[in-house]
Amino acid sequence: MPTFSTPVDPTEFKTLFLPGVEANPQPGVYQSLIAAAKSANAEYSKIWDLFAFQQEFTAHLARFSQGVLRQPATISTAMRELIAAYTSYQNQCGFCTNSHASAASALLGDETLVWDVLRDLEGSPLPEKEKVLLRFVGKVTTNLPAVQRDDVAALQAAGWDDEAIYYAITTCALFNFYNRWITATGVPEMSEAAHRVQGQRIAAHGYVRD
Repeated sequence: MPTFSTPVDPTEFKTLFLPGVEANPQPGVYQSLIAAAKSANAEYSKIWDLFAFQQEFTAHLARFSQGVLRQPATISTAMRELIAAYTSYQNQCGFCTNSHASAASALLGDETLVWDVLRDLEGSPLPEKEKVLLRFVGKVTTNLPAVQRDDVAALQAAGWDDEAIYYAITTCALFNFYNRWITATGVPEMSEAAHRVQGQRIAAHGYVRD
């Protein structure tokens, strides 16, 4: 697991910063998931509390996430999960980093590679074509005003077509949203085992809960 500038002990913070949100899940699939977890005294992903509070529109966010990361495209699902994890690592969002690193690891079959990329992209064994894309993702995340047409042209020159670039940018943008939504509302990290299970579930089943 990574060490961020402000480490979070997943056993220390168990509630959101917004108790009125956490205490008011609306009827629907997320309310049922939360109730089942609490009944079993089980650890659960507290992003469910955010989805449960306003399921009337957060259901659309789940479907949007499914489309962005799972729609068949010229960029692989595994690469999109790696972008999600890399964006989250840049933003020091431990919850998203750990969950999506686990998903990317499951899809790529190589957990060591994923963490090598997150901790040291340039020193990692990732192919140069993929490094070019992640450098761009990092720039979009940490230095957006500097992004220019030439940055996209460099991706095209490296062999990425416009569809792949569209999905890469949209994945990066989506996780810049998620990182801020999760961090600012106080969604706590889970145990390493729980993040691993969540990542494997995401890899296998995606983002829509039925």
